[in-house]
Amino acid sequence: MPRQARLDTPGTLHHVIVRGIEKRKIFEDDHDRNEFVSRMANLAREGKTALYAWALMPNHVHILLRSGVQGLSKYMRRLLTGYAITYNHRHQRHGHLFQNRYKSILCEEDAYFMELVRYIHLNPIRAHLVENLTSLSNYPWCGHGVLMGQFENKWQEQDYVLSWFGKKEAVARKAYYKYVEEAIFQGRRPELVGGGLIRSQGGWSEVLSMRRRKQTEAFDERILGSGVFVEQIIQEADKKFTRMIQARQKSKESSRHIQMSCEKAGISMIELQAGSRRVCISSVRSRLAVEMVQEYGLSLAETARQLGISTTGIAKLLMRKN
Repeated sequence: MPRQARLDTPGTLHHVIVRGIEKRKIFEDDHDRNEFVSRMANLAREGKTALYAWALMPNHVHILLRSGVQGLSKYMRRLLTGYAITYNHRHQRHGHLFQNRYKSILCEEDAYFMELVRYIHLNPIRAHLVENLTSLSNYPWCGHGVLMGQFENKWQEQDYVLSWFGKKEAVARKAYYKYVEEAIFQGRRPELVGGGLIRSQGGWSEVLSMRRRKQTEAFDERILGSGVFVEQIIQEADKKFTRMIQARQKSKESSRHIQMSCEKAGISMIELQAGSRRVCISSVRSRLAVEMVQEYGLSLAETARQLGISTTGIAKLLMRKN
């Protein structure tokens, strides 16, 4: 079954899970962990990616983030590629470090934000890396200690997270601690990291209840949220995909038109795109600039790319024709 495309729109909330290849360790010591965290933080600042919760485990990583202007894919590609190169060089190894495809789950914020923060930060206790909440507060490789005031990571969005628990920091911190404490013995939460309808509906009990009532609701294994939320995201993704296909089609059609125009005028595409100022070429270029924008609906940037001149140059040509 082919992989589905990622739902990657700037500003959306994602639960990202990165695993080592064949379940192997991806951190050997604190030097490795610090390298990963530093990269995660620096790239977040550069791309305006908001980091809310995170936990480093021996062979995998959990991150709750809001994608920045460049989107999730570019952020994760730079993070994982940069870290893998450094890790392989330091430990004198070759080959892949991570599974080929990290998991990213687009999340409905109002319904799941607090639960995801808690679930991610409790990972070290579930894995027996620390014994209790007191130890977790002093564990440097998890965002919980920052929310409890034990560490200071300016890149971690602690104020936003605590705002979900109270208006005043001290009150919010106490409420957050109690909220996390209530879930210590919950164990794994398949509905938060699993797939399909189980994830979208919040667990098997709700799915079975829906079946008894003979109800159906939209779901998608890439999304954690209600049926309404799932439908909204899929519709937006479909529109984005349609616009992308249409843009590609317009680009192909316009390229063929440019080629035919050059052949008809007895000039070469190379001359046209090289910026030649010969009168016959300038005349064709001016006409094509107008046609690309007004008839084919291309952007100034795409028109400039196809005609081999700057965006400013296209704008000037259009002004002369108006």
